[in-house]
Amino acid sequence: MGENTARGAYRTGPLWAVVGISLGVLLVGSLLALFGMLEFDERCMQGLTTGPGRLLDVHTQAFPAATVCEFEGGDVTSLGGRWPLAAVLWLAMAAFVGCLLVALVAECCEPAVGRDHIMPMTRKAKLRRTGAAFFVTGSAFAGFYALVGWRLLAGPSAACAAGADWGDSPPQTLDPSFLPPQATCRYGSGLTKRLNPDWAASLAMELAVPALLAGVGFALAWWRLRQGRGAAKTPRMSARTPA
Repeated sequence: MGENTARGAYRTGPLWAVVGISLGVLLVGSLLALFGMLEFDERCMQGLTTGPGRLLDVHTQAFPAATVCEFEGGDVTSLGGRWPLAAVLWLAMAAFVGCLLVALVAECCEPAVGRDHIMPMTRKAKLRRTGAAFFVTGSAFAGFYALVGWRLLAGPSAACAAGADWGDSPPQTLDPSFLPPQATCRYGSGLTKRLNPDWAASLAMELAVPALLAGVGFALAWWRLRQGRGAAKTPRMSARTPA
């Protein structure tokens, strides 16, 4: 009886709709930004991309993903760092993060029925819904982390040399870290380079937050269902006990 009794659940459908739309905008915009980064640093260093004054440095920014060429009089960035794409990506990120976190926190609650934004839902149905959210967010985190961190998982000390035949002079792996999945690769020439782009390492850690929240919601739904089943069994057992 406990698992079939209707409880309260927030109507999070509109929030999830905004999450889906903003995620689509983020994916398309991020692909455009990454495409704009192709060989942008090389063009700066070869003088094909000019700026105010002499070129001082070239680096990348995590979000929006962009290559930044620093000149004496100012910076010149690839497509991801320019308006309007940068503004669209920041707005989409704000909508995505805000609605996602609010929706996941709402899934952890069990409010009383009686208001327009609250609908009746059994604890069994709530477990299925929170389980679906946990599966999606957890799969996104695990899949992306495996994509950017598989070399660290295979062997932290030789992550920079994994997947290639370097002969007698493989690159050294310096300061390997699982959280975030990052390391510094030092090659035989003395050149150093990051194992993963900064935006990829940051995103791998940011994806852990919704997965953790969804996991908390799923655990609470499971615990409440167990509690309801236990409470439903207790009266029946008491009724059978002879006076």
